[in-house]
Amino acid sequence: MAQLGNDPPAHKTEQRKALYLYFSLPILSWALYDFANTIFSSNIITIFFPFYLQEVIGGSERLNQIASTFISYANALSSLFLVIFTPLFGVLIDRTGKKKKYIIPLTLIAVLCTVLMGVFSVAGLEQTVNGLPITLFLVVLFYVIAKFFYNSSLVFYDAMISDLGTKKEIPLISGFGVAVGYVGTVVGLTVYLYVGNDGFHEAFIPTAILYLLFSLPLFFLIKEKPTGQEEKKSFFSGYKEIIATFKEMKAYRSTFLFLIVYFFINDALATTIAMMAIYAKAIVGFTSGQFIILYLVSTVTAIIGSFIFGYVTKALGAKKAVEVVGFLLLFALAIATFAINEAMFWFAGSLFGVALGAVWVTSRTLIVELTPEHKRGQFFGLFAFSGKISSIIGPFIYGTITLVLAEYGNLASRFALGSLMILVLIGLIVHQKVKTSEV
Repeated sequence: MAQLGNDPPAHKTEQRKALYLYFSLPILSWALYDFANTIFSSNIITIFFPFYLQEVIGGSERLNQIASTFISYANALSSLFLVIFTPLFGVLIDRTGKKKKYIIPLTLIAVLCTVLMGVFSVAGLEQTVNGLPITLFLVVLFYVIAKFFYNSSLVFYDAMISDLGTKKEIPLISGFGVAVGYVGTVVGLTVYLYVGNDGFHEAFIPTAILYLLFSLPLFFLIKEKPTGQEEKKSFFSGYKEIIATFKEMKAYRSTFLFLIVYFFINDALATTIAMMAIYAKAIVGFTSGQFIILYLVSTVTAIIGSFIFGYVTKALGAKKAVEVVGFLLLFALAIATFAINEAMFWFAGSLFGVALGAVWVTSRTLIVELTPEHKRGQFFGLFAFSGKISSIIGPFIYGTITLVLAEYGNLASRFALGSLMILVLIGLIVHQKVKTSEV
């Protein structure tokens, strides 16, 4: 196990008190990276990129659905590349023991592409494609690349958690990291004060700066010492090791079952995150300002949910905690699908925030609980792989429903969001077969 910072190896320490745990240099630096990447996730993926597309493309109920399709397919394309590479990242972790070495360049590329989104959004190029400005396609291209590298960095970041503490401490560390991450959302939304209710492309470059700034503690303050000798093998040869792990599926049955569970739950989560801005504006009639406030409220509930679920997970066990989160998500989606007024959507958004904050706490903890240390990198890679496949299928289904039913206007989005409830139900059914005593 890699040693981080100046703390003794986690397996040699007694369980630490919460305050010392949270404010030790390695854990605080690790949590601040969650703070940084959540700024990117909320500002770019959830809010300002969708608003930008709606601003450029939208204008009627039908065009709003086309904008939704555009966003969905852009997210699906980014996830397609992640499906190819994330399992290999997990193998790379097991071979080298290194995480930070890869987090740094992946983050820097994501930051650069976010800056380029801002540059090309104001480039003023006159060329058009099918009546749409070429700058729009360039912004979408750099969005796809930025999101790919952002998500790639998370494979290494998530795997780093097992180096930070004992198994009993990991639920608390995970909850703390997610809570700090959602505080980053609040800080990131200060960009809205600069942007206002139009010209949403102006948020891209300030977001990139904040993303980089709060990544620096992890870059400079965490010292990583890999264990063992680095294996000299080609990157793509990692598929052989992945295939070998799949052949041993019976030995890791519960782990593979949970990857299926995560596939369905994350499918609903990722799609909702990507589409909630346009849904709130088109279906419930929220203004940009109202949605920003809703998002702030959801963020506060996510902070509360993630912190509390660290303790809930420790008390109930990771498996039971995941089940509770699944039912919370199901309830939130039901309310949002059938919302007939703003009050219902406010409640749904707040409940979704709790589920969103809690899912990362519970799922990361369960992966650590289910996997042996020598294959943990691979399974974190497959964990990300499962999430990214779902991030293709979910937005693709949502976008296809809104495209096919575009002539029905806002009803199309209600059908699309309602379809996500089926995915959560499937995940909860499969989750009953997961056993936590195998590893």
